[in-house]
Amino acid sequence: MNYLITIIGPTAIGKTSLSIALAQHFNCDIISCDSRQFFKEMTIGTAVPSNEELTSANHHFIQNKSIFEPYSVGDFEKDAIAKLNELFVENNIQIMVGGSGLYVDAVLKGLDSFPEIDSNVREQINSDFDLHGIDFLQQKLQELDLEYYNKLLSENPQTLQNPQRMKRFVEVCIGTEKPYSSFLNIKKNNRNFTSIVIGLEAEREIMYSRINQRVDIMISQGLLAEAENLFPNKDLNALQTVGYRELFDYLDGKITLDFAIEEIKKNTRRFSKRQLTWFKRTENVIWFDYLTDRDEIIKLIEKQII
Repeated sequence: MNYLITIIGPTAIGKTSLSIALAQHFNCDIISCDSRQFFKEMTIGTAVPSNEELTSANHHFIQNKSIFEPYSVGDFEKDAIAKLNELFVENNIQIMVGGSGLYVDAVLKGLDSFPEIDSNVREQINSDFDLHGIDFLQQKLQELDLEYYNKLLSENPQTLQNPQRMKRFVEVCIGTEKPYSSFLNIKKNNRNFTSIVIGLEAEREIMYSRINQRVDIMISQGLLAEAENLFPNKDLNALQTVGYRELFDYLDGKITLDFAIEEIKKNTRRFSKRQLTWFKRTENVIWFDYLTDRDEIIKLIEKQII
């Protein structure tokens, strides 16, 4: 039997170090499912593992794509499952780690299935968006699937500001003449592995302190210079993320650098809260305090493996 040990939790909680400890103990590889670490042009702002960490265990899906290449959660699901099938031939235990809840779910459970949408529908929505902006998409989703709109508003409000995601929701509603939510949680793909999901958490004050410290470290490592290099491409979808958006506003002359840094900290704290909300809904997670001794976690995992 194959086992996929998945480590989840909010940003800056210590997932990387735990994943390396487990990979070394079980002599296996690590699948990264951090949707920001896929891109090779983004290093400091995405907290890519250090060279020392990367050489401590075999990692996959870290800086393997360019920000100029479209790469969806569906693409990642296919690539990750194919890689796991290869790795399971050598070792029936593998590790997956990351803070991107949708990408974790895609590997563990599979994505929801949607019908093909007429390209004319997509083109019309793109045209309407170009004319009217994100407000048009938000209004349309309210009209066509109020249930899903309200769910996003309460659980993932940042998604309502994501043009690519919103276009997809609206095109499914229009193209199928059914609510987007009607296609969710109907069919899931079978997997050839058993999941063991480990969650790391900490008291909110500790978590927020760790985030603030991480942002300060990123700034000292040269995050501003990294953002300056990416600034000409600031409208790319891959760059619509915390840590870069705020510095782009500074480079645009909209805010001061000190304010941008404080905004990065604030928005990262908000992001970590949303991550924890998502992961707390995940089934069968074994939660540990982030300071729990690694041997204790390993012993529990070994009891789960037949």
